[in-house]
Amino acid sequence: MDFNEATLDFIRRHAGDDVSLLALQAGKYPGVDMPAALAQIAGRQRMKAKVPSWAAREGLVYPPHLPLEQCSSEEAARHKADIVEQAGGERHMLVDLTGGFGVDCAFLSTLFDKTVYVERQEALCKAARHNFPLLGLPAIEVHNADSTAYLKQMPMASLIFIDPARRDSHGGKTVPIADCEPDVAALEPLLLQKAPRVLVKLSPMLDIARALTELKHVRAVHIVSVAGECKELLLVLGRGEPLPADDVPLHCTNLQSGQPDFCFTRRQEQQSPCPLSQAVGAYLYEPNASILKAGAFRSLTYIYKVKKLHANSHLYTADEPVPHFPGRKFRVEGCCGFAKKEVARLLGTDAKANLTVRNFPATVAELRKRLHLADGGDRYLFATTLADGSKVLIDCRAASLS
Repeated sequence: MDFNEATLDFIRRHAGDDVSLLALQAGKYPGVDMPAALAQIAGRQRMKAKVPSWAAREGLVYPPHLPLEQCSSEEAARHKADIVEQAGGERHMLVDLTGGFGVDCAFLSTLFDKTVYVERQEALCKAARHNFPLLGLPAIEVHNADSTAYLKQMPMASLIFIDPARRDSHGGKTVPIADCEPDVAALEPLLLQKAPRVLVKLSPMLDIARALTELKHVRAVHIVSVAGECKELLLVLGRGEPLPADDVPLHCTNLQSGQPDFCFTRRQEQQSPCPLSQAVGAYLYEPNASILKAGAFRSLTYIYKVKKLHANSHLYTADEPVPHFPGRKFRVEGCCGFAKKEVARLLGTDAKANLTVRNFPATVAELRKRLHLADGGDRYLFATTLADGSKVLIDCRAASLS
């Protein structure tokens, strides 16, 4: 890229320094393109946590903040590659129609004989042309083009990946498919004309039922979460007779957790019994964010032999340990109602705990103030509603149950 030697040397020597402090020293380095240098240093620092294998490579060029914010993490990109690999199918060519910083494209490309990266921002294309060879991916073709225009004239591919921009003209975030650019629902017939499989990344805030209504050829849905937060919603489209929406497999994955994936269909969910517990058992279970997003509330009770505390609480209990439950697991230490004396006995002198509310008529902040409770420690309190309608506070400790 077009950095002079002084700028490159400054970037190397200050790679780990505080960018805000460096900016105050700009006058000391007249030969350095300081805005460019600071952007590169900040970009590499952000990538250390998000894509560590890239941050470890010297010489990569980093774009402005927004493309880095929007790009996938390394573990999420690897997960997409796993989804594609497990699905099988032909591997002659991948086309990434919304290349961005190129993280997804790079990790998916290792599965294909040929890869084409398409991006309408010229600066991102320049960065991709520079970075891919440094990452050992010199064969990726980079095209500076509009995704829809390129789609109309492109040759047949094995897989198309598309991650539509979820920002409006004012920079605000958008969620509905039709508000993203490009509109995948409108392009669905053409996408499947050009490739037998299409992998679509959508907003994790999007309602899954709505997505299954708007996109007619969904073969699978993958809901991906990390550390208690739903991060990605991935839809696999395929040719052939459409699946009924209620029969599309929903795969719930919690990365970094070591927990098994949970897969179900909405039909299975509708047909599953949902036993409610009459009391809090010895163990409490909270599903991970992917399962909560997917709505697998009844199915959990059938697969893992747990009972719900209330139809709307989405907390589960059992008297026996359930080691493979896909979520957080707790050993119950005590439980009480909200009479002052009961709460005082339960809390004792320890006024510090991690507090969660589920199906309860108060926020965490409101309840903390009422209980005079500080945040943190190894104690977990759940304020919730039981099947009989009573409001309770459950005192727990985390349990590995391995």
